[in-house]
Amino acid sequence: MTAAYRSKTLAVALPMLLLVSGCAVGPDFKSPDAPAVKGYTRGKVPAQTAMAETDGGAAQRFIEGQDIPAKWWELFHSPALNSLVKRAIRSNPSLQVAQAALQEAQENVYAGEGAFFPNIDANGSAKHQKISSSQFGRPNGGSYKYSLYNASVSISYVLDVFGGERRQLESLEAQRNYQQFQLEAAYLTLTANVVTTAVKEASLRAQVAASREIIKAESEQLDVLKQQFALGAASKNNVLAQQARLAQTKATLPPLEKQLSLVRHQLKALAGDFPSEDHGETFDFSSMQLPQTLPVSLPSKLVEQRPDIRSAEAQLHQASAQIGVATANMFPKLTLNGDYGTVSTKAGNLFSANTGIWSVGANLLQPLIHGGTLLHQRRAAVQAYKKAAAQYRGTVLTAFQNVADALRALQSDADALKAQTESLNSASDSLELSRQQYKVGAISYITLLDAQRTYEQARISRVQSQADRYADTAALFQALGGGWWNRDDVANVSQADEKAAGQ
Repeated sequence: MTAAYRSKTLAVALPMLLLVSGCAVGPDFKSPDAPAVKGYTRGKVPAQTAMAETDGGAAQRFIEGQDIPAKWWELFHSPALNSLVKRAIRSNPSLQVAQAALQEAQENVYAGEGAFFPNIDANGSAKHQKISSSQFGRPNGGSYKYSLYNASVSISYVLDVFGGERRQLESLEAQRNYQQFQLEAAYLTLTANVVTTAVKEASLRAQVAASREIIKAESEQLDVLKQQFALGAASKNNVLAQQARLAQTKATLPPLEKQLSLVRHQLKALAGDFPSEDHGETFDFSSMQLPQTLPVSLPSKLVEQRPDIRSAEAQLHQASAQIGVATANMFPKLTLNGDYGTVSTKAGNLFSANTGIWSVGANLLQPLIHGGTLLHQRRAAVQAYKKAAAQYRGTVLTAFQNVADALRALQSDADALKAQTESLNSASDSLELSRQQYKVGAISYITLLDAQRTYEQARISRVQSQADRYADTAALFQALGGGWWNRDDVANVSQADEKAAGQ
């Protein structure tokens, strides 16, 4: 075969190979359709919740289809909370881990793109050796010494005929998108945890304050009983009963103070601070406003907003691409390679005339018998896709459950706070009346103790109901995705998804 014939054949075959390389085996990924449901709960969500005359008792209105602000926690109108969240975003280690993982995945994408470019390597060698003529069948020919110097450039390029490299890059891009949404999930979890922990601190502070006020009132009542006992107007049993009641109330205070300290430590850890550091932020219900307008995203939008759903979708995309990789491994691989360089027995003559060498070639590899390895690897990839699809459906179901739970909780919280406020008002009036009746001897001391106990329970229960409203409001924002898509610093991965899916 002449050189001209070989060149002509290569000129015809190369465009055909490049044309074939435009195909990629394996399934082309398509994002799953949004669930065909119109709401999160059975029946229509009420227009607004109940209202109570107390801190955190405002009625909340549900606005269907309203977008969520990126900094949703600012709706609580607490400068201390805004400052703490900002510091947590800047310094929290978990968020920094997620950011580094995203950068790692992005670098892996860049590395994967290198498969579409030729590999070019420079080689150089120098050696001095002695050989014997016996190696060539001449036992009496003596031996020879010589030096050999070589400098060359090697080029190799793997034609991605069946799209295995493109599917591998698609997999890497899906992994990058997964890390992107893992970062958004970490961001959302962190901000929600800061808000709910701040609410817990406000609740504990209110419970500590209520307990101290109750202790003060019971101490004053004990002093009155002691005076009455000294005058013979009260029995010793009444004094002992009040002392026991006061001791029981005092015993509830240390656990509350302990919980408050632990919550303070938790807030500092979330913000990336050590327990000994203090930036002065404290939280109570009087300094926090309950958001009165709450968005309720359309069900069709939830799958686009929830970071965990988008992460699961990215994993599904990655599993789909791996089917293509496993399929391509069963087809032939064509590699083009070439070398150009010089060789000489003297270093000074390395680049002189007549020392040039070159070679051009191609290598075709067709897997034949691998003990079923390639076949079963593809079957495993198909099962991995089915597993990822089931995990995606499970994530979607959990997301819809979270929203439904939050909506129901907010309605129940409002009803509970209204009832607890009315109960506290009644208990307070009853206690005041009981004290007056006891002073004139109209009721027994046991009846007064019952009124005190009812008031104390109502006071603490209302504080807990207030905390539930704030915490479940934060839970709704978290369940709806937290508005990350409205942040200025969010990379747009949707275009990357579409590009990878279209390969």
